[in-house]
Amino acid sequence: MLRGPWRQLWLFFLLLLPGAPEPRGASRPWEGTDEPGSAWAWPGFQRLQEQLRAAGALSKRYWTLFSCQVWPDDCDEDEEAATGPLGWRLPLLGQRYLDLLTTWYCSFKDCCPRGDCRISNNFTGLEWDLNVRLHGQHLVQQLVLRTVRGYLETPQPEKALALSFHGWSGTGKNFVARMLVENLYRDGLMSDCVRMFIATFHFPHPKYVDLYKLMSQIRETQQLCHQTLFIFDEAEKLHPGLLEVLGPHLERRAPEGHRAESPWTIFLFLSNLRGDIINEVVLKLLKAGWSREEITMEHLEPHLQAEIVETIDNGFGHSRLVKENLIDYFIPFLPLEYRHVRLCARDAFLSQELLYKEETLDEIAQMMVYVPKEEQLFSSQGCKSISQRINYFLS
Repeated sequence: MLRGPWRQLWLFFLLLLPGAPEPRGASRPWEGTDEPGSAWAWPGFQRLQEQLRAAGALSKRYWTLFSCQVWPDDCDEDEEAATGPLGWRLPLLGQRYLDLLTTWYCSFKDCCPRGDCRISNNFTGLEWDLNVRLHGQHLVQQLVLRTVRGYLETPQPEKALALSFHGWSGTGKNFVARMLVENLYRDGLMSDCVRMFIATFHFPHPKYVDLYKLMSQIRETQQLCHQTLFIFDEAEKLHPGLLEVLGPHLERRAPEGHRAESPWTIFLFLSNLRGDIINEVVLKLLKAGWSREEITMEHLEPHLQAEIVETIDNGFGHSRLVKENLIDYFIPFLPLEYRHVRLCARDAFLSQELLYKEETLDEIAQMMVYVPKEEQLFSSQGCKSISQRINYFLS
């Protein structure tokens, strides 16, 4: 007898399977009779009949999507069924179940996207992470998923995708970068396809720029993997010489000697640079009566890009990457408010499987310092060090 998850998986398979063919010549007693006294004319039964038909269509739709995920080369015939006029979108929960089933099946069969099992490209998981685990960053939620998914689903992109994350410490830049890594690659940061550089750790000495061989590291990673991700933390502290090395990899048509071996390459630049400008614009809009969720990229990106270019004390704003518009998007991370800090504290409790009370979340959120001095609206450290504060609170 099947028990535990195997029984659940078997039931799920039954839901996925298309309806079985009926015996030839079989009659359906409810068809062709609309007599008022007939049991088949009972409204409750008719509603049940409609629900069963809808469930059958849903079952066939799930089966089509599952088979196309597992056997993509054989799903041309099913393409019309997968995108047919059902007037219906696969619910997020249903898609997550579909991804779970596909992952289970592919754990013992080779059925990897683009033939590389190191690449997962779990866009459903990325969407869930951005919408559920990330707080107070509606612009990031809207832009990152759409941009990354659109780029990776482009058959032959003309250039690498370059995203520059800007905002105060603790607003979620590294958090989102980690979400991308975990959902795009099976082994996360340990993947052969991913390289993360911290400017002050990996490139601490300007006079040794030539010895760091950054271009060689990028090329070697691209040769290992046809979909690569490079993360540069503390990007504002990168030496100008290193930024120049990156230029050819971001051009629309790179010179032949620098042409990327990898069809899909994403560069992420994480920086605190001009986070103060983002905060000033957000504060001004909030004081003017705007709600946080009404703030758009048009309010922030022009100010942010202009301020980065005018910054004197770092090379990032004066590099080719910025001056020649090689960065595709400057993505602002908004300062976090008290309510967002409470949510971060709640998530930290849940991640450690600890019980909490609402009063406890308030106490932890009140430990943070809020600015400006008059309004005390934004957490000066965002959600950074929340876990440490919980441990201190519990000790």
